[in-house]
Amino acid sequence: MVAPRLLLQPLLALAVTVTGTLALAGTASLPAPGTWAAKLGALLPQPGQAVQLMEQRPRLTLVELQQRVTRVGGSPDALRAVMMSAAKGQKPTYDERLGLTREEFERYLVFQPVLATTGKVLKLPLTREGNRLRFGDAPGLGGVLRGLVLDLTTGELRTPEGFATKPRAILANTAPDRILDIRGGYEWVVKGNSPVTQNGVNGQLQLLQLTGGQVIFSYYRLSMLHGTIQEGGVVFGYTR
Repeated sequence: MVAPRLLLQPLLALAVTVTGTLALAGTASLPAPGTWAAKLGALLPQPGQAVQLMEQRPRLTLVELQQRVTRVGGSPDALRAVMMSAAKGQKPTYDERLGLTREEFERYLVFQPVLATTGKVLKLPLTREGNRLRFGDAPGLGGVLRGLVLDLTTGELRTPEGFATKPRAILANTAPDRILDIRGGYEWVVKGNSPVTQNGVNGQLQLLQLTGGQVIFSYYRLSMLHGTIQEGGVVFGYTR
């Protein structure tokens, strides 16, 4: 195992869906047994694995603004000021010297979520019981992972609410405009509810393999346990 280190750049651009889950290149059905188990095991964290907590932050991105200002003959100085503001994470101020109307200028401003390191590192509360991995809780995880159990033989993920699901393979992202080099991975989508136990869950766990042995683990869920509703998510990175 590679020694723990800073896994990702301070600001790693990563597309995120409106529900908070990481946007992927695509998914496929689970591969035939014998071909996926070893790959899954090579990505999963180990008991006591050092992981770095991450969080989503908004970042201002400019979509084709520079090309548009150049085409209309706008002021290079005004454009430079806009780009500098965006680089600092600030919303640029409209300048009529850009050669655009205020309404047109606003259309080029897009806020995009990015994944950023928090600087917090912890040892993952994870125990192995035979062929199963059981997740616990630790400061910074907010109880989100507590009670999750993953079967290393079948790939089944079981939640503390009493529901289970099998993984789907994540396809590599080869799009020319990709902002994250996803080499593959796995995704578990679990949904269910029981009026008898007053338990329910709508969750998604994603395990993404990046280049250089880097892995991103994320889990978001809306949970009802014995009638008590909780919502939360956690994202962390590590190296295998």
